[in-house]
Amino acid sequence: MLSRTADSLFWMSRYIERAENTARMLDVQRQAGLLPSAFASQGAGFDQALYELVADTLNPSSIASCLGAARENSRIVRGNVNTDVWETVNATYLELQAHLASELWRRDPVAIFEWVKLRSHLFRGVMIGTMLKDEAFHFMRLGTFLERTDNTARILDAKFSFEGPQDIAESMRTDYYYWASVLRSVSALEIYRKVYRDVISPTRVAELLIQRAEMPRSLLACMNEVCVNLDEITGVSGTEVQRLAGRLRADLQFLRVDQSFEQEIHTFLTRFLDEVYDLGRRISHEFLSGYTEAK
Repeated sequence: MLSRTADSLFWMSRYIERAENTARMLDVQRQAGLLPSAFASQGAGFDQALYELVADTLNPSSIASCLGAARENSRIVRGNVNTDVWETVNATYLELQAHLASELWRRDPVAIFEWVKLRSHLFRGVMIGTMLKDEAFHFMRLGTFLERTDNTARILDAKFSFEGPQDIAESMRTDYYYWASVLRSVSALEIYRKVYRDVISPTRVAELLIQRAEMPRSLLACMNEVCVNLDEITGVSGTEVQRLAGRLRADLQFLRVDQSFEQEIHTFLTRFLDEVYDLGRRISHEFLSGYTEAK
């Protein structure tokens, strides 16, 4: 497969995942402003951020920019994806324009957040259910899970590295609503209750989102998928990219997440994010047409 084709397939999926992650983050931020806790003060700037992160096409990380970029990449590789996938991506972009043309989304932003999440789910379902499991499919899956790995790590790191006033920081670290919002941001609140059947604690949240492979958005689950799809793409074993991905997966798998580790989580996640960035750079060098943070 030509590197520029693989590049567009990889980034098409990555941008759709990024749009969903932005919608999740904004939805949790909106809920935070309604909560009776110290965390509520963190939602104060929501209205100012709403337009910039949803509709501002000058912001490359906005939902509008991400879905526009996904559609453009899909158009470039129209011959490498089936009709169902192309029509899903194209329809998502066109429907978004209709939503943004109305002022209703500003009055009821929850509706647009849910719509973005559902369209992202639809894209992945159509891809898995209708595409040939060839190189194109595996590059798309690789983009999805590399982006998801980065997002989960950033969400968790932001919560453990909060450096506001000491009294607020301490309250947030022990606040049920605060940690419940973290879990909601990755659709993990119900999973937490099924797995632990206990009060929410920061250490268990970290364990769930870092190390539980059965949790779909955990770091380990995402790195498992990255490794599987890299193996399918290369067709061999022992390449430098595979070794790096395998080491990252092993670091997560054998990590001891307990109360003593809680003070080290920020340092661990900072290093992990740097290594994920390096993995993306190496994947680009090996298979794609050149790495940029936002293609």
